[in-house]
Amino acid sequence: MSATPEIERHPLKPFLPPDEQLLMLGSFPPPKERWCMDFFYPNPQNDMWRIMGQIFFGDKTHFEEQGDLMKVPSDQVQSTKAGRKVFNRKEIASFCETKGIAIFDTAQAVIRLQGNAADEHLEIVEQTDIAALLQQIPLCHDICCTGGKAAQTLAETLHCVLPKVGEFIETSFAGRTLRFWRMLSSSRAYPLSLDKKAAAYRRMFEQIGLL
Repeated sequence: MSATPEIERHPLKPFLPPDEQLLMLGSFPPPKERWCMDFFYPNPQNDMWRIMGQIFFGDKTHFEEQGDLMKVPSDQVQSTKAGRKVFNRKEIASFCETKGIAIFDTAQAVIRLQGNAADEHLEIVEQTDIAALLQQIPLCHDICCTGGKAAQTLAETLHCVLPKVGEFIETSFAGRTLRFWRMLSSSRAYPLSLDKKAAAYRRMFEQIGLL
């Protein structure tokens, strides 16, 4: 008899300061052993916070620091003579709050079909209640999905077509007009340089008015 698949619930609360203008949605966090901080995009191999550092500070290492990892395998992190690079959670959270960026994911509960972080191996058991999130951030009129599975899931929720990668569509949902942005994945599995990903995100932030 095969074992019953384990349902994994989201380990983080939504980051939703009330004055946020942009809601960023991924799919679901990676397994905890790949985290270097208790926040979103916690895997040192994910470049989201390097993309943000490049865009807003001209330095992709802006949010990095030397520190202890949360059991991240040595082959999954950047090593230097001084130690391993991890992300500074406090500085990242402060930056997001200052810039008007709320963060969560499109899934509340999943089954990992192969025990890893790849989107194609995630089975979504429970989608996030996007309307409930938006109620907590009344100034938000832009939603950015940071990968293909997140974008597909959100399109189902909003009952709209998928935007082209790097572009947006306008749609109505939960009593407000939204711009739904489909952005490139910050995972290194997505075959594009960090500079090109940063350029695409920069265009979005400029159009929203956060840059």
